[in-house]
Amino acid sequence: MTAPTTNPSATSAWRSTIDFISGKQLPRRTFLKGMGASVGLPFLDAMVPVGRLARAAEDPTRLVCIEMVHGAAGASEWGASQNFWSPAEAGKNFDLSPSALRSLDPYRKYLTIVSDTDVRMAEAFEPDEVGGDHFRSSAVFLTQSHPHQTEGSDIRVGQSIDQMFAERFGQDTPIPSMQLCIENVDQAGGCAYGYACVYTDTISWADETTPLPMVRDPRVAFDQLFGAGGSAAEREARRRSNRSVLDFISGRVADLNRVLGPTDRQRMERYLENIREIERRIQAVESHNMSGEVRELPEAPAGVPDSFREHVELMFDLQALAFASDTTRVFSFKMGRDSSARVFPESGVDRPFHPCSHHGENPDNITDFAAINSYHVSMLPYLLDKLANMQEGDASLLDRTAIVYGSPMGNPNVHNHKRCPLIVLGGANGALEGETHIRAQPGTPMANAMLDLMHTLGLNDVESFGDSNRVLTL
Repeated sequence: MTAPTTNPSATSAWRSTIDFISGKQLPRRTFLKGMGASVGLPFLDAMVPVGRLARAAEDPTRLVCIEMVHGAAGASEWGASQNFWSPAEAGKNFDLSPSALRSLDPYRKYLTIVSDTDVRMAEAFEPDEVGGDHFRSSAVFLTQSHPHQTEGSDIRVGQSIDQMFAERFGQDTPIPSMQLCIENVDQAGGCAYGYACVYTDTISWADETTPLPMVRDPRVAFDQLFGAGGSAAEREARRRSNRSVLDFISGRVADLNRVLGPTDRQRMERYLENIREIERRIQAVESHNMSGEVRELPEAPAGVPDSFREHVELMFDLQALAFASDTTRVFSFKMGRDSSARVFPESGVDRPFHPCSHHGENPDNITDFAAINSYHVSMLPYLLDKLANMQEGDASLLDRTAIVYGSPMGNPNVHNHKRCPLIVLGGANGALEGETHIRAQPGTPMANAMLDLMHTLGLNDVESFGDSNRVLTL
C-alpha cells in the first residue's frame, strides 16, 4: 500500500493509519480529511491499547444544556396541584403519567427531577427593570446571574455553566462547544425595557461580557462539524458541487477499512451511513425550501425545516454524531423564544405559544399550555434513543452524557421565577444516580442545583455559582 498523494491535508490521518498497521493504537481523534471536509471517527476497538479492556481512553463526559422557554403550566398554583410538571411523589417511586414528563418514563433510570427551585436573578431588581422578564430570562438560565440593564455595548451577566465545563474539559476537542437554536436569534441593538437583544438571543456566555452566537441552520452546524480543515472557498465549492462530504474522504475510508477488524468496519459503516442520512435530509429540506413553495417560516434560512419536530431532530442527530466522534463535548440548545407566536398543532393545541402561556389562571387554558409543555418534552426521547444506541467502549453515550433541560421562568402568566422546571438526564459516567425526584425547600435557588451539577461534572473547585447559598445534592 502506498500513501495517497491526492490531498496533503490527509497526512495526519494517513500517519495514524500507518502507526496502526505498525502495531500502535489508532489515536482517538483521528480525522479523515478531503477538500473542505473533515470527518472524525467514532470510538473503535482499534483505539484501545493492546491488552486493555474496550474502554474509552479518557471516559469523557458530554454535556447538553437545553432551555425550554417561558416556564411551565405546572408552575402555576392550579397546575402544580394537578402535577402538570412535577410528580406528586418525591424520591424514586414517582408517577409521571399526569406530568409533562411522562414521555420520559422509559428513561426514568436516567432521570433526575428537581422541583420548586427559584431563579431570583431573573427578577427585576430596580423599578425600571419591571416588565423586562422576557429580555432577562434566557441570559440567566445557565449563568444564574442578573443581567446588567443596557441597550448598549456594556452588556454583562456571568459565565454560563456550559462554558465553564467547555473551558475545563473541551479544549482538547476540535470544537470546544457548539451553540444551537430553533427560532430566530439574529436581532440587534435594544429589544425592550432597556435590554439589549443579545440577552434573549443566546444562553451561552464565554465570560460575563462575551455572549456566544447560536446556530439556527442545520446546514451551518453540519459544515462546522464536518467541514473543518479546509478553506472557506473549498467548503463552498463542495456545497456547490452537490456531492456528499463523504465523497471527499472515500479514499481515506477505504485505506482505513483495509486495516480495521470486522467489528470496527461495521461501526464505521453505520457511522458514515448516519452522516450521509443527515446530509440527505438537510439537502432535501434545502431543495424543498428553495422550490418556490410558500413556507410556514418565510424568514428562515433554506436549511431550516418548517416542521418544528424535524428541525429539533436534525439538531439532535448532529449532537449525537458530534459526541460519537468526540468533535465536541458541549452543546447548548435554545428551543424557542419567550414571545414566540409559533403554533404547535402536534400538541393538540391550535393557539400560538406565547398567548397560550398567558393562561389567566384558567384551568382549561393551563391544561392547553401543559399539552404544549408535554409536546416539547416529547422531543427528548429521540436524543436519548440516539445516545443509548451509540457505544463508546464499555458504555453507551447516554451513560457518558449529562443533559440539563429547564427554564428560568416559572408561571408565565405572571412572569414569575418560582417553581421553575428543571430536570437532568443521562449517566454522566456514573456520577448521576437517576430515577429520583428532589423537591427543594421553598425559596431554594436553582443555582444550588447547578452548583452540585458542576461538582458532579468535575468542576469540584467551584465554590459558588450565581446566587447559590449551598449545594442542593442531585
